[in-house]
Amino acid sequence: MFKNTKAFSSFSVDDLQKAKKFYSEVLGIEVVDNPMGLIELYIAGSNNIMVYPKPNHEPATYTVLNFPVPNIDEAVDELTKKGVAFEQYGGELKTDEKGIARGNDHGPNIAWFKDPAGNILSVIEEH
Repeated sequence: MFKNTKAFSSFSVDDLQKAKKFYSEVLGIEVVDNPMGLIELYIAGSNNIMVYPKPNHEPATYTVLNFPVPNIDEAVDELTKKGVAFEQYGGELKTDEKGIARGNDHGPNIAWFKDPAGNILSVIEEH
C-alpha cells in the first residue's frame, strides 16, 4: 500500500518565526512558508519536512532530524561559531569537549544539538 508513496516527516515547534530564522539563517536550509500556517524545510535529495506551530508544544526527547556531513569536526566548529551549543552526554553516548560522540568501531561520529523549540537534531559523519 505505501511502497511507492512519497512519505514526509513533520514535527512541532512553539514559535514558528524563531524556527524559521534558526533553520534558514543558522543551518542554511531553504525555508518556505506554507499556506496552511506552517513552514517547509527544503533539503536537497529529500522530501520536504513540515514544521508546524503547536501552542502546547513539548520538545521531542529523541532526534527528529539527522544531517549527514562529510566532516563532523568542521560542521560542529561552523555551527558553534554560529552560536549552536552541542549537548554533552556521558555513558554509552559519551561526548568529547566539542560535543561529539566518537563512534570508533561501534557506530558513526555524531553530535546532538537543539533547535529553539528544544527539539533534538544531530550532525552525523558519513562514511
